[in-house]
Amino acid sequence: MNEYMIIVKFLVSFNEEFASLIPSQRTEVSRLMEKGILTSYSLSSDRETLWITLLATSSEVVETTLRMMPLYKFMQYEIVELMFHNNPVYTPMHFSMN
Repeated sequence: MNEYMIIVKFLVSFNEEFASLIPSQRTEVSRLMEKGILTSYSLSSDRETLWITLLATSSEVVETTLRMMPLYKFMQYEIVELMFHNNPVYTPMHFSMN
């Protein structure tokens, strides 16, 4: 299994059709994360760029996964195969009362 980064630029400004697809996009992202396919999913504060990391056997499988996303028709993207991706699990700090 290889890890890929997809750098997405949205082709449209935030509009009614785009907004109506966001809930189904979030549902699909959650499903893919639960299955361990997506390893991270980040959106820039200006809502123009999306970074996705995912596990797949090939770039063709990455394409297939992207096509399942409701916002796919608004995406212009680049697929990059990663050598590695460090993604440490966040653990809150524990304080001692001593």
